[in-house]
Amino acid sequence: MNETLSETIDRYNDAWNAQDVETIARFHHPEIVFQNHTAGERVEGAEAVSAHIAGIFAGWPDLHFRGRRAYYGDDFVVSEWTATATHPDGRKLEWDGVDVFPFRDGLIARKDVYSTSGSARVLGS
Repeated sequence: MNETLSETIDRYNDAWNAQDVETIARFHHPEIVFQNHTAGERVEGAEAVSAHIAGIFAGWPDLHFRGRRAYYGDDFVVSEWTATATHPDGRKLEWDGVDVFPFRDGLIARKDVYSTSGSARVLGS
């Protein structure tokens, strides 16, 4: 299926919100690099990235993203989002971020994450 980058990112984000690691992995290039610049994490290769994402979901089982804006080029997407999740201590947190997605061969070659997670807002307080 030949879909636009907008449709691809929409389906990718839906898979993240469903915490469906198998579907997320289908969007990744075999040589994907996942780099969360805020958290100082860098993971390379499809299998290692899938395991890393599964670990994120294990630690944050109600993690959810709401897209705010997206910008599209011929072979990249920049996506602005707001995340919410419950901290293990019970606090409901919210933070903003940006993902930069270069594509190669129709697949996501990198996921570069920049966020305000270090200064997340506590909701309901």
